[in-house]
Amino acid sequence: MALLDLLGRRWALRLLWELRAGPVPTFRELQSRCGDVSSSVLAQRLRELSAAGILHRSSAGYALTAEGRELLRSLAPIDRWARRWAQREKTGEAPAPAKR
Repeated sequence: MALLDLLGRRWALRLLWELRAGPVPTFRELQSRCGDVSSSVLAQRLRELSAAGILHRSSAGYALTAEGRELLRSLAPIDRWARRWAQREKTGEAPAPAKR
């Protein structure tokens, strides 16, 4: 539940998403990629995710730790499900009935 609480906080998942391809060099660059996030909320999320061992700051910038990359891989099935759901929403297609 603690992890779901952390990931459910505003901008937490967005930060993981923005760091998925590699380090982001500066705070301002990361803030720019996240759009409307305030600097205080961004700083707080970075502290929380860093304390949880999910990301860190190095000479290359902000990046996911090995644990953070593993977490992101663990979220891949949810990403696939969300993409199917978004497509159904876009087309108005009904979900397949549950199998018994």
